[in-house]
Amino acid sequence: MAEDTDTTPPLVIVDGANVVGSVPDGWWRDRKGAAERLRDRLAAAGVPELSGPAEIVLVVEGAARGVEPVPGVRVEAASGSGDDRVVELVEQAGDRAVLVVTADRELRRRVTALGAEVTGPRAVRGRD
Repeated sequence: MAEDTDTTPPLVIVDGANVVGSVPDGWWRDRKGAAERLRDRLAAAGVPELSGPAEIVLVVEGAARGVEPVPGVRVEAASGSGDDRVVELVEQAGDRAVLVVTADRELRRRVTALGAEVTGPRAVRGRD
């Protein structure tokens, strides 16, 4: 990720449905529980590829909308499409450095067009 000359930590936006769905571990039986496990992992480990602090936002949708925030992770429940909410958050960030975590090709295209950087789910899921 490019160095930000500002002291504002980068904004990391995690496409919850895409990251949770990247590993076939039975997440579909308990979407909210899977999103909560991801949230807890983000709170504990952050984004290992970043060298400093970051503001982490987990975007959830559908059955995972009831996930609560925890210290270190803000949770944004999308009223419609999670992808659209991710794009809105990137747009609202202005000139701030933004890293979006997703493997969704169309979402990657949309957010990079707005100046965000993108990384895949392994950045926050590890190799499990």
